Amino acid sequence: MLHVTSEVGRLRTVLVHEPGPEVDQMVPAMMEELLFDDILFGDRVREEHRRFRRLMQLLGIEVLGARDLLVETLASEKAREWLFEVVLPELTPAVRARLRDAKPGELVEVLVAGARSESGSGIAVEDLYALPPVPNWCFQRDPQVVVGNGAIMGAMATPARWREAILSRVIFRFHPRLAGAPILDPLMPEAERPLFLGLHRPRLEGGDVLVLSPEVVAIGLSERTNTVAIECLVRSMGRLEPQPRWLVVVHLPRRRAYMHLDTVFTMIDRGMALAAPQVIFPGGGETAAAEVHDLLDVHADPLVFSDFPAALAHLELKLELVPCGGADPVAQQREQWTDGANALALAPGVITLYDRNVRTTEELSRRGFRIVHAEDVLLGREEVRLDGGERMCILLESHEISRARGGPHCLSHPLVRDAG
Repeated sequence: MLHVTSEVGRLRTVLVHEPGPEVDQMVPAMMEELLFDDILFGDRVREEHRRFRRLMQLLGIEVLGARDLLVETLASEKAREWLFEVVLPELTPAVRARLRDAKPGELVEVLVAGARSESGSGIAVEDLYALPPVPNWCFQRDPQVVVGNGAIMGAMATPARWREAILSRVIFRFHPRLAGAPILDPLMPEAERPLFLGLHRPRLEGGDVLVLSPEVVAIGLSERTNTVAIECLVRSMGRLEPQPRWLVVVHLPRRRAYMHLDTVFTMIDRGMALAAPQVIFPGGGETAAAEVHDLLDVHADPLVFSDFPAALAHLELKLELVPCGGADPVAQQREQWTDGANALALAPGVITLYDRNVRTTEELSRRGFRIVHAEDVLLGREEVRLDGGERMCILLESHEISRARGGPHCLSHPLVRDAG
């Protein structure tokens, strides 16, 4: 069921979650911890997300909804008991009693959209909610990472997102389509490694992980992913099938704008990537250094490089870099902020991107990409073939969804791709 050895191989099956009632339950006090830029208009953000989902379905991609999978999973008593053991301790007795007898759909509704407190009044989140909503669950890139034929579970950086990773674990452990796949979990203790908590708790989010080839995986050392998690992966990735050979660690500047590696770098074709020049290009204003770890010799010192492209070139992955925002340094910063470097490849050279990133789109056009709007594809005015060999950028409406600070790459998690 799981197979991802490339960021650009033709997409066959993808996991998404349409923003539901949980985004309608957000209050301003949640915005900073959730990294949203604004309170979302739920109806509009759902409309934009549905177009994204429908576009992929129209192009022959199987689109699975995380909510649907979770409902199906919780029909299993074993999965339900595992979830209650992990989640119930944080609930009030009243909510705990209510959920014990709830049907799977009702249970999922509460776990995702939250539960109001008994008083239901106040300003602070803890006054309003016995169980806060998880509006970030639409970003299915983060709670898990599919690498090869297995998955690495996320260890989310902030408590506001911990429940997302719990829900992901339930699905990947117990759903009939996914159960049995190899799983690496940085939060689960192993014989040779204790469970670290507090300051030493592993932090790992999927937006920091890119599967560049069967042999090479890149990971961002960022605000959201820490050294403890990376060291865990260096020791444990040998259990994946097929086993990657190299782990490239990219030392991202600790700034909110660069919260994940995929906010500054995404693959868009064989040998081509969208990149934020100020972070990824050699000689940029905040160029990120990189180091290469040999996963077959985990005790060897990593090789250190001044920039990410140099590390990839050492591994014989030479890339043409397309600057997010084009040549203008102002547009580069503006469009990186609005996810201009966060493209999702549906097939080699066929990508989706937010329509607000105009300068990035112009740069792609100069590189031979045909620019089409998703609305024209959905209405039959433009034809897109994933196996046609033509480079193409499909623009998605992004008036509302971009306020949540995540592009098409963040909103999706490939479960099955062809070889790149």
